[in-house]
Amino acid sequence: MANATRLIKKYPNRRLYDTQTSAYITLADVKQLVLENEDFKVVDAKSNEDLTRSILLQIILEEEAGGAPLFSSGMLAQIIRFYGHAMQGMMGAYLEKTMQAFVEIQNKMQEQSKGFYDAKGMPNPEMWAQFMSVQAPMIQTMMGNYIEQSKNLFVQMQEQMQAQTRNMFQNFPFPGAPAQGAGQSTSEKK
Repeated sequence: MANATRLIKKYPNRRLYDTQTSAYITLADVKQLVLENEDFKVVDAKSNEDLTRSILLQIILEEEAGGAPLFSSGMLAQIIRFYGHAMQGMMGAYLEKTMQAFVEIQNKMQEQSKGFYDAKGMPNPEMWAQFMSVQAPMIQTMMGNYIEQSKNLFVQMQEQMQAQTRNMFQNFPFPGAPAQGAGQSTSEKK
C-alpha cells in the first residue's frame, strides 16, 4: 500500500487535511509532497470534487509572487492566449513533453555528477567547476536542438492540420470561396 495515492481533503474553512497522517497541513506541506514525488490527490471534503490542479496552481502562484519567478510576463501572456484557441490541447501536450525532456536532461546530469562529492557529501569545487564548464554548453546545445526539433514538429503538425481541413472542406460550396482548381496558373494545371 506504499504506492497508494495520498488523499488530502480540503474543508470549507480552506484547511487541508492529510488523511494519511490524520493532521491538518499547509500549502507548504503540499509543496513538499510534490518535491518528494509523493503521489497525492486533493479533494473537496463535501463534494469529493478533485481540487489537485487548483492547489498546484496556488503553489505556483505563491512561488511566482515570491522572489525569482520562473515565468516572464510575456510567457504568461502567451499561455493565456492559448486558452480557447484551437491549438490549446496541442500546446498543453507540447509544454508537457518539453518539461519531460528537460527533466530527463536534468536527471542525466545529476547521475553524471554523483562522483563529484567527497565522503562527507560535500561537493568538490574544482571538479564541479570543470564539470559545469563542459556540461553547461552541452545542455544548452541539447535544449536548443530539442527546441528547434519540436518547433519544426509543431509547424509540421499545424501544416498537416491545415491541409486536412482544406481537404475536408474543399468540396463544400462556401460563398466567396474560389472554385476547385481556380486560381491556378495554366502551368500548374498541366
